[in-house]
Amino acid sequence: MAQRLALQRLLSLPARGGLTSHGRAFGISAGCRSTFNVQDGSDFQDRVVNSPKPVVVDFHAQWCGPCKILGPRLEKLVSKLEGKVMMAKVDIDDHTDLAIEYEVSAVPTVLAMKNGDVVDKFVGIKDEDQLEAFLKKLIGA
Repeated sequence: MAQRLALQRLLSLPARGGLTSHGRAFGISAGCRSTFNVQDGSDFQDRVVNSPKPVVVDFHAQWCGPCKILGPRLEKLVSKLEGKVMMAKVDIDDHTDLAIEYEVSAVPTVLAMKNGDVVDKFVGIKDEDQLEAFLKKLIGA
């Protein structure tokens, strides 16, 4: 609730710098807008399951060392695809219900989803070449 209030306050500020009057752009690159943190089950349903674009779902945890390596690596590659794929980040400690629903038993776990269905998955850390192949397979490139 506190985060929501803080965000409402931020969005109500007058336009300046990178913040537009409608509160959507914060002066970040297009790649950053391809990545988002899942807020709750409803948000996951709206932005992942119902997404018209393919979505990479990164199930991670703050305490997970390999997650801290994989996350930025994956975000960088998703941003290079310039909106062809989205990336949802799900903290398993905050969203245990989603982790259980998608049978996440270890982190990092990354799902590839198209049209609401899991079409591919891997557990653990991958190098950039493996991640590129995973993403290309997802977008059909």
